[in-house]
Amino acid sequence: MDKAAHVDIRPARAQDHAALLALSPRLTIGVAPWRDPDRVARAVRGWIESSLGSASDEGHAVLVAVLDGRIAGLVSLGQWEHFSGEVDAYVGELVTDGAAEGRGVGRALMAAAEEWAAERGLARITLDTGIRNDRARRFYAALGFEEEDVRLSKRVQPRA
Repeated sequence: MDKAAHVDIRPARAQDHAALLALSPRLTIGVAPWRDPDRVARAVRGWIESSLGSASDEGHAVLVAVLDGRIAGLVSLGQWEHFSGEVDAYVGELVTDGAAEGRGVGRALMAAAEEWAAERGLARITLDTGIRNDRARRFYAALGFEEEDVRLSKRVQPRA
């Protein structure tokens, strides 16, 4: 990691939206190969659009990482009720620009996410990532995240 890199974290602004949406293809990493790539691409872009649309709502935020004067990533946050009734902070999307990988952008965004959760009195942060996204899973494990749930999928032959 470039030790000299300084990452600024701030709330997303309207003028950031195009640059943030341009990061959406990176959210397709680790998606199961049997999923339709075009549908996945539309869905992940929609996730960012939705997060940006609700960023000013109570219990939501989109934080932006700025590195070398350019947008280098985002983390979207919300409050989410676990089926146990506990309320956690939830990371909807964490995405960094490929050119910023290894420069501390993801770590800075996740540190800001932890601060956001702590300020709201939330004891846990939860998130989802693709089972095949080994790099992300290692990244989150290094930050102290523990795997909690596993989603299983099986193809069936439709009759209709």
